[in-house]
Amino acid sequence: MKKIVVHVVGVGTIGEPLIGLLCDFKDQLGIDDITFHKNTPLTRDRAKVISLMDRGAHLTTHKDKIKDFADIGLNVEYDIESAIDRATVVIDCTPKGKGHANKKEYYEKYSHNTLGFIAQGSEFGFGKMYARGINDSALKYGGQFIQVVSCNTHNIAVMVKTLSMINDWKYDNNGIRLSSSTIAESNLQEGRFILIRRANDVSQNAGFISAPSVDIHKDEIYGTHHAKDASLLFNTINVNLNLFSSSMKVNSQYMHVLHFYLKLKTSTTLNKIKESLFENDNVAVTDKMDVNEVFSFGRDHGHYGRILNQTVVSLPSLNLSNGTDITGFCFTPQDGNSLLSSVSAAMWFIDPENYEKKIQCLDKCFYDEV
Repeated sequence: MKKIVVHVVGVGTIGEPLIGLLCDFKDQLGIDDITFHKNTPLTRDRAKVISLMDRGAHLTTHKDKIKDFADIGLNVEYDIESAIDRATVVIDCTPKGKGHANKKEYYEKYSHNTLGFIAQGSEFGFGKMYARGINDSALKYGGQFIQVVSCNTHNIAVMVKTLSMINDWKYDNNGIRLSSSTIAESNLQEGRFILIRRANDVSQNAGFISAPSVDIHKDEIYGTHHAKDASLLFNTINVNLNLFSSSMKVNSQYMHVLHFYLKLKTSTTLNKIKESLFENDNVAVTDKMDVNEVFSFGRDHGHYGRILNQTVVSLPSLNLSNGTDITGFCFTPQDGNSLLSSVSAAMWFIDPENYEKKIQCLDKCFYDEV
């Protein structure tokens, strides 16, 4: 039987923790081997590469760079072509635009041997859009290429689905609730969002700003791409929503913050809203109101410092007006939600009948409360 191999391209803010996550849970997930591609041999990155190798991942690069890696003490086991060719699933975590370039140069060439290719949120048009627990039923129509949506798109989507949709849930034989298979009805009249984004990740040197900076509304229907991406994500399960977003960056490296306004078609109560949040495993709640405290919790208790929930909702910020107008703030858990969806999509390619059960091993990385 052919080995189950997951190959991760890139060791940045998503790639590095994803490789670590796969290494730590590979036995439970049924993965035999994990490889990762590093493009440039840098001594400043040597320590983290060695750490990933010590955890069981195998280094790959371009043929003409193997000696350069050896010169700084790093043993490359596969070149890029052979790594992709032997991979069951490839997860691309490279910077914006690189995923499309890799698809054209490598992935389409080796698509006959690999079950699926996954790229991150910046690679719009790479493949079927996906977020764990939002549109799992659409995976079967996605072909070999999937784009995991951005962390902020995850946040918008999970708030919309949790608070304004009636879900048709499925349960396994042990009574564990699986992701919704169909959407029975949308109760949303309109959704408005303001994304207050961190300038850059704590691991990144470039991109920091000296003061808050607002973004342009490039789309007259959706505003910024965040609402558009969320709308397109729901389109994959035949749900059309009225969404609009604005965004800005602030001079912080902690977490993104989302302000949401959801106008429902039918009235509800604040208690029902909270119950919906409590019941969704992908949602964490908190009584905290400060980003640094939520970030610190993830740093101290999360896997690789990350909370894998798709959002952390600040309960004191919730407000309900007229029985239909919900407002509040929630925090985007760094790139943790993208990690979850990347693993989920990979496991779907590997074992579509049992992927739901297999990824339950990640349950310890989720929190009901922060």
